[in-house]
Amino acid sequence: MKNLVSALFFFIGIIANAQQKNCEYDVDEKTDSTFIKKTPDYLIHEKDFVNSSDFVFFSLINSDGTPYLNFQLLQKSKDFINPKCFDTSSKISLQLSNGKIVTLLSGGDICSQLNYAEKEKNNIRLLNNYFLFGKDGFEDLKKYPVTIMKVKYSTETVDYIFKKELKSEKINGTYSPEMYFINYLNCIE
Repeated sequence: MKNLVSALFFFIGIIANAQQKNCEYDVDEKTDSTFIKKTPDYLIHEKDFVNSSDFVFFSLINSDGTPYLNFQLLQKSKDFINPKCFDTSSKISLQLSNGKIVTLLSGGDICSQLNYAEKEKNNIRLLNNYFLFGKDGFEDLKKYPVTIMKVKYSTETVDYIFKKELKSEKINGTYSPEMYFINYLNCIE
């Protein structure tokens, strides 16, 4: 009986560790006055046309106990790219598989910056902003996959459909956008 109990605890430990994702950090610093952790950028959405492509990346940040979502929109095109902006009324709404909607609020006003890649002959715009998690829905994000994301920019709202599996040819990798928060929110708690 003692061996059976020991074996049971051993297998429960293996199963618990198998279900928990290993956390990687781009930044993991703690000093006497500050604490910050940032997960690596993760591809959430990719749209590739003949002369243009859009990429949405997420990363998670914990700054002195406050969790943030870092949202990045990278756009490349041979043609001119109109700027996208966030303002204080901007938000991200995440619809979960259980039907609940979780809203994150913009951390400030910012517009995408235009650059030119001489080698590729591409216009490039990068928009980067931080969004605050509300208390409502944080626990649901750890339990339910995201199906749709609505991003309210300053002048428009764009819907992004989350895929179970995203195979990127441009970034060379396979991603699971639906499961992003389930897999990584624990890394910034």
